[in-house]
Amino acid sequence: MSGLAAGIRLAYYGQSVCVLERHTTIGGLNSFYRLRNRNYDVGMHAVTNFAPPGSKVGPLSRVLRQLRFRWDDFDLRPQVESLVAFGETRLRFSNELQLFVDQVADAFPAQIDGFQKLLQRIDAHDDLPLDQQHLSARQVMGESITDPQLIDMILCPIMFYGSASPRDMDFHQFVIMFKSIFHEGFCRPLQGIRPILKALVRKYKSQGGELKLRAGVASIQLDGERAVGVVLDDGTEITADKVLSSAGYVETMNLCAGQQQILTPEDPGNVTFVEGQMIIEEQPADLGHTETIIFYCDSERFHYESPDTPCDLRSGIICCPNNFQYDEPLPEGIIRLTGLANGDYWMSLPEDEYRQQKEQWFDRMVAAAAKYIPDYRGKALDTDVFTPKTIKHFTGHVNGCVYGAPQKRLDGTTHLENLYLCGTDQGYLGIVGSMFSGITIANLHLLNR
Repeated sequence: MSGLAAGIRLAYYGQSVCVLERHTTIGGLNSFYRLRNRNYDVGMHAVTNFAPPGSKVGPLSRVLRQLRFRWDDFDLRPQVESLVAFGETRLRFSNELQLFVDQVADAFPAQIDGFQKLLQRIDAHDDLPLDQQHLSARQVMGESITDPQLIDMILCPIMFYGSASPRDMDFHQFVIMFKSIFHEGFCRPLQGIRPILKALVRKYKSQGGELKLRAGVASIQLDGERAVGVVLDDGTEITADKVLSSAGYVETMNLCAGQQQILTPEDPGNVTFVEGQMIIEEQPADLGHTETIIFYCDSERFHYESPDTPCDLRSGIICCPNNFQYDEPLPEGIIRLTGLANGDYWMSLPEDEYRQQKEQWFDRMVAAAAKYIPDYRGKALDTDVFTPKTIKHFTGHVNGCVYGAPQKRLDGTTHLENLYLCGTDQGYLGIVGSMFSGITIANLHLLNR
C-alpha cells in the first residue's frame, strides 16, 4: 500500500512509475484471498486513524488530500466499541477519547492525574519530524503513571498493533499509535480491505502508473553507490533513476547485488504472530458478543515478545469484523484471533506436522479467548490459520515479522544515493500509516530531484 500511494503521488507530477509485486494479488501485509468460496482479509483487523467525513486534520485527511480521494472512496465505518481486558480489570474505548479517560478514572482513580499528564505529553509531541531521537515509551509513561498494570493495559493494544520491539517501544512510535487508536480510533469498509486496494490501483493506473504482478525482484542493480534498476525473478532487467522499496530495510539490503558482505548486519526483528479466522453461522452480536476488538491478557504482566511456546496463550487479540457501524450486516459471522508466536518453531516444522500443529494451536487460542467471548467452536462453518511461515512466504519479511525491524529509518534513506525505503521499516504503521509513508518519502526524496 505504501508503494501504490507513492506511485500515485509521483504519477501526479509526471513521473514514470512501475510498481512491482511478486505475488498474484496486491496489498502485501494488508491483502486478501479467496478460499472455499469465501473472502478473507490478510492483516487488517481494522483501519486506524478514523476521521469523520469532512475532517480537515489527522493522517487520514492528509492521505485523502495528497492522493486526491474523496472520503467516500474508502467507505469507512466506525467501530462500535473495543476493550482492553486484564483479568477482571476492564478499560473500554471507542472513537471518542473521553470514554477511555473516564474508564481509566473509574478503574485506576489514584492514577488519573498521572494519566492526564501523559496525555499532555502525547499532545505536545510533534510526530511529523523525521529526525526523532529514541526514547523509551515505558520510561516516559513511568514518569507520570506508577501502576504497572495501567502501563501494560495502555501498551497492550498499541504494541499489538505496531511495535517491532519486544517489551518496550520507541516513544515516537508510541505517540503515533496512541493517537491512531485512542484519539482517532478504528473503522472498516463493509467489504474489508478490497475497496481501499482497488481504489488505490484505479487511481494509480488512471495516472499512467504501471503495475506488474508476478514480478518479484531478485536483485537491485548498482553502479557504484547508485541503484540503477532491478532484476526480476525471471531475469528481466528494468532500469530506473530511483528505486523505492517497501520490502523492509534488511530485506532490501539483501537484494543489493554484491553488497551483502560489506554491510553492517542489523536486527531484522522477531516479533510475529499466529492468527486464525473462524466463520460462524450467526451474527456475534446476536450471541452477546458486541465488542469490535478485545485486547486481553491473563498473566500478571503483559509479555510482548517471542514466546518460548509456539503461540503465547497468555494474551491476544479478538477481532469481530461484524461489529462496526454498517448500514447492513455482514453475510456471516467472523471471529479473528491473534497471538504472539515463536517464529523459529513455525519455520522449522516439516509440512505434515505443520498443518497438524496449526489446527491444535488454533484450538488452544479459541479456548483461551472463550474467557472473554462465547465459545464459537460448535458454530464454526470454516476456519483458516496463518503463521510466521505464511507471513514470510507472502511478504518476504525475515522471521515472518509483521512490523519489520525494531530500528526504523524515518527519513527513508539508505547508504545508496537513490535507493529509499517506504512502508514498515520507514516507520509509519497501519493502513493509513502505510499510505502516509509512501506519500512522505515520495514528497521528500523523489519529486523534483
